[in-house]
Amino acid sequence: METITFEQEGAVAWLRLNRPEKLNAMTPQMWAEMRELGQQLLDDPLDVRCLVVIGNGRAFSAGIDTSTFGGGSPLDPGPIAERSHEDELVAGVLRAQEAYTWLEDVPFPTIAAVRGYALGAGIQLAAACDLRVMARGTKLGVFEQKYGILPDLGGTHWLPRLVGAAKAKELTWTAAQIDADEAFRIGLCERLVDDADLESAVEELAATLAAQPPLAVAGAKAAVNLAAHGEPREVVLRETAERQAVCLRSKDFAEAIGAFIEQRTPEYRGE
Repeated sequence: METITFEQEGAVAWLRLNRPEKLNAMTPQMWAEMRELGQQLLDDPLDVRCLVVIGNGRAFSAGIDTSTFGGGSPLDPGPIAERSHEDELVAGVLRAQEAYTWLEDVPFPTIAAVRGYALGAGIQLAAACDLRVMARGTKLGVFEQKYGILPDLGGTHWLPRLVGAAKAKELTWTAAQIDADEAFRIGLCERLVDDADLESAVEELAATLAAQPPLAVAGAKAAVNLAAHGEPREVVLRETAERQAVCLRSKDFAEAIGAFIEQRTPEYRGE
């Protein structure tokens, strides 16, 4: 991979956008590499229990690299046999979305560590993660309408869930730039820290999440996502009950009870 890096430190993994000289502006190659990594983690989670998404350098991502606008569509529809839509342009958009959607689908928590800029495609990537920790002074915006397009990489799906439908429309239609304090106020980030403390704060949060029982974490993520998608109560509660049954039959449940009785730190194996 050239535009991203992936490293794992114990149970915590780090996906780093790696075009710092371009403020990690997105390109079709970056989307392809993110999509490929996501497919690998969906097929084999590699014992990852938490993933941090961060940008190398001084920005999370300044959005799409506008140089890709020249010479036709920058979107890759993929091989004909694998296309999900008969319209080549639609197929290209759907394929690019796959660089983001896996962050919601993997069974472990994902955290966006955001500093500098999160614009356009960058703010959509942050929104795709389960949690967001932002450095004070970060600038954010849904800028697509400045180029005559809409946020097509998941922004129309995740932003309304985070800030509400009306605020998502306002951010999109006005292409307004906001700062991290405003993002925190409207619910676009869960934790706000000084820039110098960003990575240490995220490391601490990731370690906390990675230490939780994996089956319970995955189950809660799946059930909460269903609720956030607007699924009926009975669907959400059935998913919860089925996931709970897995937990109650697990070795991790026995380990949790044993550790509580013995007053020690539990060691979860996801079994």
